[in-house]
Amino acid sequence: MVRTRIPPSPTGEDLHIGNLHTALINWTFAKKNSGEFIVRIEDTDQTRLVKGSEERILKTLKEYGLNYTEGPDIGGNAGPYRQSERLETYQIYAKELIEKGVAYYCFCTKERLDVLRKKQQKEGLVPRYDKHCLALKDPRKKVEAGEEYVVRLNIPQDITISFEDMIRGEISFLGKDIDDQVLIKTDGFPTYHMAVVVDDHFMKITHVIRGEDWISSTPKHVFLYDSFGWEKPAFAHTPLLRNPDRSKLSKRKNPVWASWYLKHGYLPEAVLNYLCLMGWSHPKQKEIFDLQEFVSVFEIKKMQTVGPVFDPIKLEWMNGEYIRKMSDQELKSRLAEFYKSKLDENIVEKTVPLVKERIKKLSDYLSLCEFFFSPPEEYQVDLTKHKKIFKKVHDVLAKISQWKAETIGEKLQELAKEEKLHNADFFMWIRVAVTGKKISPPLNESMEILGKKECLARFEKLE
Repeated sequence: MVRTRIPPSPTGEDLHIGNLHTALINWTFAKKNSGEFIVRIEDTDQTRLVKGSEERILKTLKEYGLNYTEGPDIGGNAGPYRQSERLETYQIYAKELIEKGVAYYCFCTKERLDVLRKKQQKEGLVPRYDKHCLALKDPRKKVEAGEEYVVRLNIPQDITISFEDMIRGEISFLGKDIDDQVLIKTDGFPTYHMAVVVDDHFMKITHVIRGEDWISSTPKHVFLYDSFGWEKPAFAHTPLLRNPDRSKLSKRKNPVWASWYLKHGYLPEAVLNYLCLMGWSHPKQKEIFDLQEFVSVFEIKKMQTVGPVFDPIKLEWMNGEYIRKMSDQELKSRLAEFYKSKLDENIVEKTVPLVKERIKKLSDYLSLCEFFFSPPEEYQVDLTKHKKIFKKVHDVLAKISQWKAETIGEKLQELAKEEKLHNADFFMWIRVAVTGKKISPPLNESMEILGKKECLARFEKLE
């Protein structure tokens, strides 16, 4: 059975949008092959853990509809699903590697490593460990004496390690270019490299699909699989998302937390649709399609290797297209959910048809429609010079017996003509008087929804 996974680290505020993209590809590949999608929490870096991060990561995945079959909160047959709960397993297999001679104890201090690194950099070399501790005659005595140590991988310098990438083809590395990676840290916790191989093996992961930044780590993992005599999974390294200027996606330039987009009125299905297009193209060149269609046409071998541009402006456009595809009733429900039912549902229902073509995010609704729920306290235009006109507007509107948008518009047009006012100026003053803003939903329809009493009150305030 196909089994994919994502192993988020709870060291950030939430799930990174790039990790959501990786999760989407893993989830899709598993769905397409009637497989299972698993979440494993990589919490071995205890110094960087952020309180509540794990819970937010799992919540975000569920809010986007990327439900997993096994994980730390729902369990499964291959658990536990937090690395901090699997420490004994890593120790057992680290000792096996030492006994096989493919790993060794290292007692080098931070000071020595800093000196070594600076020396190599000065000589124009890529910093890497110099196997100093590999030559120690009896390192176990130091361990038994309580000396602090790490366990390092022993990569032979004269070998070539190759693997087949499902997206990029064959990739090879020379042993002399691979560092002797730390596998077990001084605190007894494993590094990513040790834990990921052990966990993926025992969780029966068949396909490791992750970002291209892990390509240089893969030969170390391949070496570990071969050293243990374990069957290797298939590897696929997806392109990393980029800012529009092609720089690496970072929170300094754009929001990067997946939950941010939901909190700011983006629809989960629109965000996922946009992420589908990151490094992949629909065979029919379609831009808008649902997850079910993505699963049916997706082929991982067709993913591109060039880092795709994650453009918030394009995402906002796509989100607007999804909003316009909704029925008025569905949009009303989504708005009620987004605003946690704090708005008058009757008003929301009446105003949805007015704003549906104008908003791109659910959060745009209130900025356009706030005047329906409370009178404006500020005005974008100075209206103090138009008190006489507002008195006449009030008197004209007060005489309307059937308070309908068409009638309101006709009476205001007649008044503008009588007073010899330019329609553009006159109706802009009316709009600002009613809404507080120069841009709003259709004016006459808005006034009909507000009601005669409320509209008259707003003009009385300005007389």
